[in-house]
Amino acid sequence: MSKIDKLISKIQSNPKDFTWDELKKVLSHFGFEEMPQKGKTGGSRRKFINKQKDVISLHEPHPKKIVKSYAIKQIIEHLNL
Repeated sequence: MSKIDKLISKIQSNPKDFTWDELKKVLSHFGFEEMPQKGKTGGSRRKFINKQKDVISLHEPHPKKIVKSYAIKQIIEHLNL
């Protein structure tokens, strides 16, 4: 089982310790890229887009980099995992 397969398996279990970096890796695997922020202070809202112009908008957690469970549920639904 590859690292990305392990991350996908982990996110499917709706973990309480899924990090922002892990989430970015999963989204990248599914063809999503983080859109650049507008302006100097773009806030903590992040958008990811794929080639089909499908957009996922998420709040980047701070100061801890642990993704909230509601965001993980949104990703699971959006990616049909």
